[in-house]
Amino acid sequence: MNVYNISFKTPEENIAMDEELLVRAEKHGAGEAIRFWESPVIFAVMGISGKSSNEIREKACLKDNIPVIRRSSAGGTVLQGPGCLNFSLVLSYKRDKALSDVNKSYAYILGRVIECAKKASSGPKTNRYKGFGPKAPGSALEFRPISDITCGDMKVSGNAQQRKRNFMLHHGTWLYDFDLALVSKYLKEPQKRPEYRGGRKHSEFIVNVPLNIEKFKKELVELM
Repeated sequence: MNVYNISFKTPEENIAMDEELLVRAEKHGAGEAIRFWESPVIFAVMGISGKSSNEIREKACLKDNIPVIRRSSAGGTVLQGPGCLNFSLVLSYKRDKALSDVNKSYAYILGRVIECAKKASSGPKTNRYKGFGPKAPGSALEFRPISDITCGDMKVSGNAQQRKRNFMLHHGTWLYDFDLALVSKYLKEPQKRPEYRGGRKHSEFIVNVPLNIEKFKKELVELM
């Protein structure tokens, strides 16, 4: 598997790199890949069918010069920036039959992500922002279908996929030291919600769970 620790300065470059890795595998024989990245700037990224009028606080983003872009995968709108680690996987369906089924593929991948996060969850706790999971033990991490990881009943990781004939792109986020207040500032409350969320607002639903980032990366590369 090709391993990339590459973060670019701009939102457009970071999103394009994920999509490029899928194209390389599907059309040019580059094979499977895993990439880790983190944006140095705050930006919002919508899923392929997202509508900014429904998902983005457009006036706030415009006022603060927050870029809003679109990715090629499905799923909801995500706020990116420092303190949010991204992991991107380009996987062949030949790897495991579970990957050919959307629901089973999330369980296959996120089960492994959780296993690695548990091993790395004793990392430094900088506790920079209110809402940080100060006592979030690895044992509390759980896969919530279809595509979330939670700590208790609080979301720490959201995930999305794009699928081609032979390969799939799975990319996910991990909130480890993110300014959570920014999510409510720049994103509207979603119209589509997982059942476990209920009527909770962003501020009541998302949480940081600290990781030893380098250990997490190493564990995930080895496990995949």
